[in-house]
Amino acid sequence: MTDSTTLVSLFLGVLEGLTEFLPVSSTGHLLLAGHFLGFESAGKTFEVVIQLGSVLAILTIYSGKLWHVFRTAPNDPQSRRFIMSILIAFMPAVGIGVLAHDFIKEVLFETPMLIAIMLILGGIILVWVDRLKLTPRYHDAMRFPLGMSLAIGFAQTLAMIPGVSRSGSTIVASLLMGADKRAAAEFSFFLSMPTMAGAFAYDLYKNRDVLDAGALNEIAIGFVAAFVTAVFVVKWLLGYVSKNGYALFGWWRIIVGGAALLGLVFVG
Repeated sequence: MTDSTTLVSLFLGVLEGLTEFLPVSSTGHLLLAGHFLGFESAGKTFEVVIQLGSVLAILTIYSGKLWHVFRTAPNDPQSRRFIMSILIAFMPAVGIGVLAHDFIKEVLFETPMLIAIMLILGGIILVWVDRLKLTPRYHDAMRFPLGMSLAIGFAQTLAMIPGVSRSGSTIVASLLMGADKRAAAEFSFFLSMPTMAGAFAYDLYKNRDVLDAGALNEIAIGFVAAFVTAVFVVKWLLGYVSKNGYALFGWWRIIVGGAALLGLVFVG
């Protein structure tokens, strides 16, 4: 692995950690950055697997709360209900992800124009939703109704189109169904754990034959960079959105998507 590849892997890992839990589409950012930097990973596995670094960041931050949930689950109906809520929200991604995996990786991941357009459209939706005068009914991410969790799970499947954003789709769905801004972000965090861990395991299995030592080194560098960066982003994000909402991220998506479109038209 050359020095330039190491630097690109490090940069993409930091980019993943910065964007994974923001509603801006980390996969869209990674694929567009990789396109313009000329970075090609085996089976596009790098872009999926380094997300596990961000998952571990969430596990680290919420380890106390998660330990309490699993420790009390045998005797606490609320803990069992929260676990069921996350599993219900996770299931739509399992079915669609398995059925559409090859199409997503071989077609959608290879279409940067689509990614740029999805960034812009998602940004417009995020700005619009942030301006709505919504009245929150749910202030605790651990107490969402099960039907609401299932609807959020189906919304999450839209993020299989790169550029849509997993966190963006789940946050928007949560807000429209009555969650406050902090609870919407936290539920998205919790749902990311099984979703991204499952994507990591399945993608690694599907591409086990095309990964060599060089690819594993790239992944290791990106993984560590994503973990460290995501820890800081998650701690900052909850405080920011509670006070300021999500409009900033909508405008960011529009600017990045617009710049990408111009780059694709004039650079290729």
